[in-house]
Amino acid sequence: MTWLNYHHLLYFWTVAREGSIARACTLLHLTQPTISGQLRTLEKAVGAKLFDRVGRNLVLTETGRVVYRYADEIFSLGRELQDTLKGRPVGRPLRLLVGTVPTLPKTIVYRLLEPALHLPEPVQLIYDEGTPDYLLAQLAVNALDVVLSDVPTSPLVKVRAFNHLLGECSVSFMGTAKLAAAYQRGFPRSLDGAPFLLPGENSTLRRSLDQWFEAEGIQPLVRGEFADSAVLKVFGSTGMGIFAIPSVVEEEVQRQYHVCLVGRVESVRERFYVISAERRLKHPAVVAITNAARQKLFG
Repeated sequence: MTWLNYHHLLYFWTVAREGSIARACTLLHLTQPTISGQLRTLEKAVGAKLFDRVGRNLVLTETGRVVYRYADEIFSLGRELQDTLKGRPVGRPLRLLVGTVPTLPKTIVYRLLEPALHLPEPVQLIYDEGTPDYLLAQLAVNALDVVLSDVPTSPLVKVRAFNHLLGECSVSFMGTAKLAAAYQRGFPRSLDGAPFLLPGENSTLRRSLDQWFEAEGIQPLVRGEFADSAVLKVFGSTGMGIFAIPSVVEEEVQRQYHVCLVGRVESVRERFYVISAERRLKHPAVVAITNAARQKLFG
């Protein structure tokens, strides 16, 4: 059996938290060569680099981020054990580790996760964001409980993962009051030549919009393309162009960005998924998210 040296893990965890070996040396009262040597030993034990050097700073690698999460949990449990043995009350919250793809609108993310925060027992939310490949890798090593996405994972992916459809909705086209007044009449034909802000090419919504524009013979005047949906909405609120959103968050977007509905298209559908490493969802917070999405948000 391979044993993990927890002194090495503590040194790594401290360096990762402090951002440098020098600051870790001050806290641990150890010399720099000692900590550097222990880090190399830990990297040899896990079989991968844990840090990359960027300038004068140490940055966690993907493996390093996984090890750090586990180390953080281990030392958190250690502190809890000490508190318990000393008779201090311990009310450890239920942890929910969730990752999302960057293309998922932040308003949708909040609406999906909110039910987990209203469970009878407190929930500690650990949130991460990244590419589908990165998130699935985190899911595979139990660094995430679930992934929220607007596209299901492919059956060709080697990671064992299951797609759970939360629901779907139509797409709404939004714009400032001036743009809405100009393009509401004759919608959707009015969008031909209209100023438009599009999501990035890698997003599911962008592909759906491109197909719909082509099918309808509509050629919008593309004023900008944005990988970040929140930035897109900010530019949309200035009147730079019309933009598309999932209809389920239409009211929130109207209030937050002071825009109006230009029109709604039922044939363009946005779908949302929980991706998990288990076929049957068991985590209480994930079950709450799934039930609320299916019965209320998309019901």
